[in-house]
Amino acid sequence: MLIVRATKKLRDRIGPLDLRGDERSTTVLGEWYATRFGWRADVLLLVNEATLLPVLLPLAPAATALSRAADQIAAAMATYGASDAIIDAELEQMRPHRIGTTANRSVVGIMNEFGYLADVYRGRSGQPNLDELAARLATAPCSPLYRTHISPDRAFTALVRTIPRRGGAPTA
Repeated sequence: MLIVRATKKLRDRIGPLDLRGDERSTTVLGEWYATRFGWRADVLLLVNEATLLPVLLPLAPAATALSRAADQIAAAMATYGASDAIIDAELEQMRPHRIGTTANRSVVGIMNEFGYLADVYRGRSGQPNLDELAARLATAPCSPLYRTHISPDRAFTALVRTIPRRGGAPTA
């Protein structure tokens, strides 16, 4: 099950909370945090709690945003070197999803920083290429990662290498 910890400004658009207190993410990547960029066409920002990897996609239509998010997360996983087997297993676990409130202030702070950076990177252009923008954000140094991998792209790549293959060995 995919757990999305959404900010209030996003929950107002995608629907009410439905996460029960005892539910946990069944995905290897763990929980994702999400917010909305109020650009001319709203954009959904998802940030993985473990690696801080950002994923961007159009918010509209808001009712299907989290269903579409799973496919966008899978595309990002492929970009950063996850095997097809890992992606398929993760997609299978992400199909059911729940919405909860944010619980990690550090990740919320990183989402705010990504918001500032995204505004700068997109400049005065209307709607940027969201995949390119997410890739650029993924290279930004993040203070929670300073002692390990520095940036989300490196943290994600390192995490993927630790995921065992179906035979049991890590995917180095």
